Order: sequence, then structure tokens, then C-alpha cells
Amino acid sequence: MAANPQSHTGPGSDPVLLQRLSLLASHLVVALVALVGIGGATRVMEAGLACPDWPLCYGQFLPGRQMNVQVFLEWFHRLDAFVVGVALLVLTAASYVLRRRLPGWLPWAAAGSLLLVAVQGALGALTVSQLLASPLVTAHLATALLLVALCSGLYQRLAIVGRDLAAPPLWWLVLAAIAMGLVLAQCLLGGSMASQWAADQCISQGNGCSWLLAHRQLAMPAALAVLALAATTPLLPRGLGQLPALALAAAGLVGLQVALGVWTLKLQLQAPLVTIGHQLTAALLVGLLAAVLARCLGSPGKAVSSARLAPEVIHG
Repeated sequence: MAANPQSHTGPGSDPVLLQRLSLLASHLVVALVALVGIGGATRVMEAGLACPDWPLCYGQFLPGRQMNVQVFLEWFHRLDAFVVGVALLVLTAASYVLRRRLPGWLPWAAAGSLLLVAVQGALGALTVSQLLASPLVTAHLATALLLVALCSGLYQRLAIVGRDLAAPPLWWLVLAAIAMGLVLAQCLLGGSMASQWAADQCISQGNGCSWLLAHRQLAMPAALAVLALAATTPLLPRGLGQLPALALAAAGLVGLQVALGVWTLKLQLQAPLVTIGHQLTAALLVGLLAAVLARCLGSPGKAVSSARLAPEVIHG
């Protein structure tokens, strides 16, 4: 028999409002992952300075006769960032105004995301004004990935509010945190390498190969940590909802990411779609691992028996 949603959301929580904000948060995650992917396309197509001014493009909201593939990529990248900013502003305002009907952590998490998107916008402006300086490009990517992680975690926390879910063991939570840290480090190392065009120089001229070597060396422990996370899911207690499935999905993304990385090098960076897919998969992996961590932290402190769990809780 299905559990009554209001019996699990806690005092003062509004299940309908939670559902609507959860939907908004899920759309934010999609928009942010797309933002990282479009940013990768902008770099690969050398379109980072296609719009020479900021925040407009050639002094217009929608450039006319200057429009081409490169200008469109940079313009759409900025448009996506603007939409994300507006959505986060709405989420923050709603969570503050209606805070008595929502979990106490939500206004703080929403405000933190809004602050990050403001930093992201400032870094974007500096990146253009400083002509794609490598440290700024890397910081721009780092902030975007943090936003993906934070909003993904926020969505997962909203999705499990009031659910009577078991908690994973502490050792598994630590393993998930290590996997997340290694994957983020690998992403930032890859972003720094890409912002300096180090892989291109290594392949064409034999210079800057230390960056490529470091990126490949860190890939091994990062991949092994995620695979270990998935491999140990049979050791977890029952009643964890979607947590094991999320870990298995992360392992699948690691396999895809490794394949894309090898393919990118074999094609000597001459296949833009493969390179873009490599960065997009990295963003998806960060989002999935953040979801895993959020579900760990959002679970109750003790396990519950399967007899007490409603069917949709066991599988949800």
C-alpha cells in the first residue's frame, strides 16, 4: 500500500510545492549539463571570442548579419547561462518566501547556487575581456561543474524528502566522496590542459605532453574509484532507493568516458563531436556522483527493514 506523502514530508513541508521545486531543479541540472557541453563546443570550434563584447554580442541581444556557427555557439552559451541564472533566482526567491513550507536547508542551498552562478557570470565576462586566459577558462569550467554538482544534489535531496530510506555504510559514503574528488580533479586537469591547447601541441609538435600524461595518469584512479563504488553495491543494505542504480550508471559513464578519451587521441583531436562528447560525459558523471552523495547524506541515520518500506520507496 502506498504511503501517504504528507506523512513523510515532515512538519511544515508542502508535498505539492516540493514536487514543483523538484521539477524546476531537474530542469536546472539539464540546463547546466548542456551549458558545460556547449562550452566545450565553443572551445573546440574556437568560438570563445566570437562575440567580442559582453554581455551582448556585437552590441545586440541577437546578432544579425554577424551570425555564423561560431557566433551562434557563443551566443547560445550565454543564453543558456542567462536562463540558468533566472531559474536559480526564481528558486531562491521561492524557497525564501515559502521557507515555512519547505525544508530548512533549501533556501541556503538555493542561495549558494545563485551565488555560484553570479561568480560564473563574472568569470565569463573576464574570460572574454582577458582573451581566454587559461586560468580564467579553467576557473570558469570549475564553477560550472560545481553548479552541476550542487544543483544535482539539490534535486536529489528534494526527491527524497520524507522518504523512509536506509543509509549506506560510512565506508561507502567515504568511497563515494573519494570518487567525486578524483573525478572533479580529473575534469579540472583536463580543462586546464584544453585551455592551453596542450594536447594539440603534444600531438602536432611534441610540446606540452606533460599535461596530457598527467591527465591520462589521473584517469586510472578516478575510473577505479567509480568502478569500485558500483562493484560494492551488492554489499549495501536494502531500502536505499535509487542509490545503487545511480552508482551503476556512473560506472557505465566511466566506461563511455574512457572510450571517448581513447577515441579522441586516436583521431588526433580531429573529430569535434567526439571531443565535445568527452566533456559532456564528464559533466554528466559529476552530476551523477553528486546525486549519489546527496542521497547518502539525505538518508536517515539508520537502516530500515524492507517490511516497513512501501514498494515505491524500495524502488524509488
